[in-house]
Amino acid sequence: MRSPYTQLYLHLVWSTRDRHPYLADPDLRRRVYECINAECTGRRADVLAIGGIEDHVHVLVRPPAVIAPAELVKSMKGASSHMVNYEIGAADYFKWQGGYGAFSVSKRHVPMIRDYVLRQEEHHRDERLWIPLEPPPPGARQ
Repeated sequence: MRSPYTQLYLHLVWSTRDRHPYLADPDLRRRVYECINAECTGRRADVLAIGGIEDHVHVLVRPPAVIAPAELVKSMKGASSHMVNYEIGAADYFKWQGGYGAFSVSKRHVPMIRDYVLRQEEHHRDERLWIPLEPPPPGARQ
């Protein structure tokens, strides 16, 4: 095999600075997601899902083996904040938090995590902030 073969899946999460609801405007949120997707595409990372609410973003991505998660997140956050501040010219200075969460995902859990990422608004509206990896036992409350 001449090139590396990988099946890496990452669930990445980060929030806005001080959890400020910068992304409350659906149009701005859509544009931020488009920018994140474009940045990943430019780095040969496959975006499987992007979701979130007004103060944080989730991204499920399949990165190439040649890019570190920290480098990928830095580029997504940098490109999107630059776009909001300098191309859109947002009224408030937009800024992401300094850190992020990165979680490896097994291939068999990708569909479940993808659904979770895409349904963030519903999860937060219903206050369901966990991901069941196995079906609940019969009679268990959900």
